[in-house]
Amino acid sequence: MIKLIALYKKPANPQEFDKRYFEGHLPIASKIPGLKRMEVAKMTGSPQGEAEYYLIAELYFDNMDALKAGMSSPEGKEAGKDVMSFAKDIVTMMFAEVDSKILVKAN
Repeated sequence: MIKLIALYKKPANPQEFDKRYFEGHLPIASKIPGLKRMEVAKMTGSPQGEAEYYLIAELYFDNMDALKAGMSSPEGKEAGKDVMSFAKDIVTMMFAEVDSKILVKAN
């Protein structure tokens, strides 16, 4: 499994960002073909105090080919264009492979 991770730094206007992100962007992104799961979380802090980031989104796909196909689709392109329209200066995106052999479950 592979995931696209989007890290968002604190926006200038968090209330405006939240409205745009949760009411506008998420409905668009949720339609990307091949998307298996999406997790979104707001940062509440870090071990050093205030968190550098405001929000993290993780979009899971079966593999890199599925991710590339989804992001190349009309829905994926629309989601990319949308996020750049309001968050291009505060978002960092990366890919990560989820290896089930190294998952650790807590007791």
